[in-house]
Amino acid sequence: MRRFSVAVLVAAAVAGVLTAAPARAAETFADCTATACHFDVPPGSYDVKVVLGGDTASSTSIAGETRRALLPETAVPAGERIARSFTVDVRTPEGEPTGAGGTPGLDLRLGGAAPALAGIKVTPARRTRQIFLVGDSTVCDQPGDPYSGWGQQLPQYLRKGLSVANHADSGESTVSYLADARLWATVRPLIRPGDLVLIQLAHNDKTTDEATYRANLETLVAGVREKGGEPVLVTPVVRRWFNSDGTLNNGTALLVNSLGVDHPAVIRSVAAARDVPLIDLTAKTRALVETLGVEGSKALYLYNEKRDNTHTSVHGATVYASLVREELVSRHLVPQGMVRVG
Repeated sequence: MRRFSVAVLVAAAVAGVLTAAPARAAETFADCTATACHFDVPPGSYDVKVVLGGDTASSTSIAGETRRALLPETAVPAGERIARSFTVDVRTPEGEPTGAGGTPGLDLRLGGAAPALAGIKVTPARRTRQIFLVGDSTVCDQPGDPYSGWGQQLPQYLRKGLSVANHADSGESTVSYLADARLWATVRPLIRPGDLVLIQLAHNDKTTDEATYRANLETLVAGVREKGGEPVLVTPVVRRWFNSDGTLNNGTALLVNSLGVDHPAVIRSVAAARDVPLIDLTAKTRALVETLGVEGSKALYLYNEKRDNTHTSVHGATVYASLVREELVSRHLVPQGMVRVG
């Protein structure tokens, strides 16, 4: 990569690299261009501190790995500097668990109207609480534009000390998520005491009967608790499928499957019966989509690009991630001081 004039302050995650070649540590460990940085680190959680700003007014956002939003666009007046920190999960595969492996190490990309990076420091995270995401394509780290899952946008709302480990995967149901060794069997051993595990699976349970669906949710909940984590059940985002009266009061929009299984209702029932925190994203997204109406809600989904009323745009995923953030705080699952506002 072509290096640019930025004070790159890097602490190594691999002590041997610095010990073997201390004079070339920064060059070996990190390469930066005007728009990106790469760090040769093994899988794990890392704290990233950036200093933003320059001689002229700037506005910088940071994304990383598979299109994850890690820091929202931040404006800095001319001649000033602002420090911001966040924690990022580095893993392989870096995006969807059944997808491509991605690039080893940590990759960060600068965006925004006028990006300016004055300094960056990456260190292994020592006290990190993880938020694991178990879900489908409406949640996952989507590999390419114009798609985005709400889990892909959630990290930008969290401060240092909280990281998102998004193990959501396109096309998965409760049945397939439990059956595939790359999914639940991989996630469960990673859960540590105090970690949150948000579970949103429903869109692909189109032929799952109610008894099986309920049992699968209970299996996931029990598996999280056995590892000392805290499960959180999340009802699915609505499909943008309007009635003639401008409401979403129909099975397609509200995730009632071909067998008549009302997924959000079953999730609410399991949450109540098992004393599991509930984020009713179905109710939240329904209220928002109905308020915006037929035309206004198109921008949340990929209707204009793909005639897709299920998958969200980057804008829609960002809005839905903000709803999740609000619920995490209001239900005291995450301290208010650990999230970014706005």
